[in-house]
Amino acid sequence: MVRRSLLFTPGDRPEMMRKAPGAGSDVVVFDLEDAVAPRRKGEAREAVRSVLSDPDFDPDCEVCVRVNADSPAVRDDLDELRAADSPRLDAVMLPKTESADDVRDLSVKLESRGVQVPVLALIESARGVLAADEIAAEPETDALIFGAEDLAADIGATRTDEGVEVSYARQRVVIAAAAHECDAIDTVYTDFDDEDGLIEETEFAVQLGYDGKLAIHPAQVEPINEAFTPDPDDLEWAEAVLEGKREADAEGRGVFQVDGEMIDAPLIAQAERIVRRAEAAGSLN
Repeated sequence: MVRRSLLFTPGDRPEMMRKAPGAGSDVVVFDLEDAVAPRRKGEAREAVRSVLSDPDFDPDCEVCVRVNADSPAVRDDLDELRAADSPRLDAVMLPKTESADDVRDLSVKLESRGVQVPVLALIESARGVLAADEIAAEPETDALIFGAEDLAADIGATRTDEGVEVSYARQRVVIAAAAHECDAIDTVYTDFDDEDGLIEETEFAVQLGYDGKLAIHPAQVEPINEAFTPDPDDLEWAEAVLEGKREADAEGRGVFQVDGEMIDAPLIAQAERIVRRAEAAGSLN
């Protein structure tokens, strides 16, 4: 499974939800939380249930629902999902995740309603950042998602173009995810008219080690997917490294070179990661 791009779609807009997979994102996220006004929550739940239950709705991407964070609302969200007839649901996103208990509690609620899907934990508060390691360690957690906007509001930081005010948290989340072998998904880029800025920030997320990025507009999907798909030159290098490793292993050599570059364990791990990304993105020959 690849999660380069996760596209949010408001849960009270059924026509947009049905069209969302056409944007080419790896994951579509039907949002029952921030994208829906409080007075329209009930309408949104019914709309999401209707789309997920439609036998004609069977996209080639992962389908996720972001539920609400507070207990009464999330119970209503899950009850509506349970009422769906054979829903197409692959994951649930939990906002404002602050502990492993939050993930376990949601998993219990899902299981009690006959729904067994992984949890994508959204880390967007100071408590959540500090608990990122234990959240990622929870077996039901399949991804950590970094939410910079809510985090900045939580700690009273002013958002800047450089993002220095959230850089520690951004790196802590990706490290926690890597330590427990779950996906790390980077925060939204809020200016959907600024493609150059989106590309620059997404390329930086790739450098940090993130696996994907949130999108709030269909136009953001293609640049995000391209950034998380290995460059042909990088893929060629990675394949040469892994071929060199196979030859060195067969000959009993611990050290080898590729194009004059001495290859060690960290570079082998980097090559393996590039090939995995390419395989997931379907860009291998």
